[in-house]
Amino acid sequence: MTGATVRARSLPIDRPASRRLRAYAFDPSLSTELENAVINNMVLQVPWEIDPEDGSDGLHPGPVGEYLEVIDFDPASGCFYAPINLNDPHLLAQDGLQPSIGNPQFHQQMVYAVAMATIRNFERALGRAAMWAPRRPSEEERGRGDYGKEQYVQRLRIYPHALREANAYYSPQKRALLFGYFPASYADAHYHLPGGTVFTCLSQDIIAHETTHALLHGLHPRFNEASNPDMLAFHEAFADIVALFQHFTFAEVLRHQIAKTRGDLASENLLGQLAQEFGRATGSHGALRDALGQEKNGRWEPTQPDPTAIDRVFEPHARGSLLVAAVFEAFVSIYKTRVADLMRIATSGTGVLPEGQLHPDLVNRLASEAAKSAQHVLNMCIRALDYCPPVDLTFGDYLRALITADYDAVPNDDLGYRVAITEAFRRRGIVPRDVRSLSIDSLRWPEPSGQSFQPNFIQVVPQSGGVARRWSLTSNRAEVFDELRESRRALHSWLKGDLQQVAEVLLGLDLKPDQRGEARFEVHSMRPARRIGPDGVTSMDMVIEITQWRPGFFGPDPTLPSAGGGLAVTPHPDEGFVFRGGCSLLVDIETARVRYAIVKDIKDTGRLERQRAFLRGDTDTSLRATYFRAIDREQGEPFAFLHRIAD
Repeated sequence: MTGATVRARSLPIDRPASRRLRAYAFDPSLSTELENAVINNMVLQVPWEIDPEDGSDGLHPGPVGEYLEVIDFDPASGCFYAPINLNDPHLLAQDGLQPSIGNPQFHQQMVYAVAMATIRNFERALGRAAMWAPRRPSEEERGRGDYGKEQYVQRLRIYPHALREANAYYSPQKRALLFGYFPASYADAHYHLPGGTVFTCLSQDIIAHETTHALLHGLHPRFNEASNPDMLAFHEAFADIVALFQHFTFAEVLRHQIAKTRGDLASENLLGQLAQEFGRATGSHGALRDALGQEKNGRWEPTQPDPTAIDRVFEPHARGSLLVAAVFEAFVSIYKTRVADLMRIATSGTGVLPEGQLHPDLVNRLASEAAKSAQHVLNMCIRALDYCPPVDLTFGDYLRALITADYDAVPNDDLGYRVAITEAFRRRGIVPRDVRSLSIDSLRWPEPSGQSFQPNFIQVVPQSGGVARRWSLTSNRAEVFDELRESRRALHSWLKGDLQQVAEVLLGLDLKPDQRGEARFEVHSMRPARRIGPDGVTSMDMVIEITQWRPGFFGPDPTLPSAGGGLAVTPHPDEGFVFRGGCSLLVDIETARVRYAIVKDIKDTGRLERQRAFLRGDTDTSLRATYFRAIDREQGEPFAFLHRIAD
């Protein structure tokens, strides 16, 4: 009798941690250059999406996942392009579609891959899942603490072929990215086919830039309000910073450029340039923007820092380039510090590299240090967002946020990161308004003096600590949104009833009751801020943002008595504006101690006058008419208008 066949039970197969997808490292134009074609095709690794409800595969044709929904409709032609299915076995086996200008499904693949890579960079830096800006109720309802009408936005929509124009932008109204396509200029045929179609959805830099606008809007919804010259400029600059530093995650590109520049990242290179194809195809002679220099008379020249430019440059992209250049210069300084020992060895102490190509081992080591430096600086820039005031941000405020956030994460700055940041900002005239010196201690946000409201917060913050701890990289985002919305409503009620009037100054609010007997303010946001120090110890704060607004006027203020004893005449409605104030509180979740209160005082008459002067056009007579009335006509689409102006 023969023995029965025994079948071994197969072991379960785990899902992959990531999905590999092909993309252009920069844009299609570099694939037509012999020198750069070899590095322009790359593979991005993005998270393998899982449905948070049932644990099934979370990516569907489109692609449509947890964070993104790609909708490929071309309004100009009335055409819907068939959605790509990235779970097709043939695509899984070859890392998705090959890069192609003429295949709409590859366009869908690329916008999804780059947007997801950008989202993951944010999440790793902040230690929590990203959220898009919710759809909010009216100012009046939020002022009363009615947050129930806020609508959770699960997915950012991406339209790869939305516009037949040389533009791409994030739409705050639609919660969507809209990419355009257009015929290339006939002005310069060296790098593109004159009249050939250029797709902005195939530019890695443009996709990352627009995705960053959406992420920043989700974190700070008031940052797209132009209350001072820096607000819109910061949005543009921060989006450029993220796009630039993501270049340093491309290993082959990084090694190629290190070898080409012989390790000198301050010289002209692809890593410091943005949107090469777009810039050339619209009639420029180089990249759309360059953090290091620009072409003059056919030659590239490094840009020299000018500390007076901040006082005369107001166009948002040009002003934002000052901030981008400062951050990139700080990165180059940090990189030089990290590779100083390698250069001493390679040059035998002379500081002069021998002629010829660098040794591949040296290239690899330099590339490794450049990648580490870039990731550190990018993390610093993203983490600083939790240390910013909720409204009316200036570049000087952002410098203080950078220094404070980095100090909290790494108290011992052995490599001088904070000094490099401060020096680069100072060289461009970017300094805070309210500090006595540019020492690191002076630049850090101060802790609240005294114990004015510390005991009170102990009663309310621990109630929200549980949901804050649960908001991690793997959280169910919809559940976290609902729980924190209820926490904000509870905190609003508590603040209205129990907060001492002495805390008005510390919070930058006016808590006096209005005609209905209520103090009007909004608990704008609550979110956890995680810090993992060099020793591996994790600390957590609750970031609480409380905001308030009041009407501002260009003419007489009707709320103030006139010389005759009555009320001044109400100005024309078009001549008013919204003046906002409030604070960002960083509260230790374990002790409920308020560690920082970052304030924009609603009763600060000096700040009110500066906003009035800015909106009136005192700094640049064309500003108010050019930007802000035009933005009103755009029905709340500031980025669409700004990008058209820049083009």
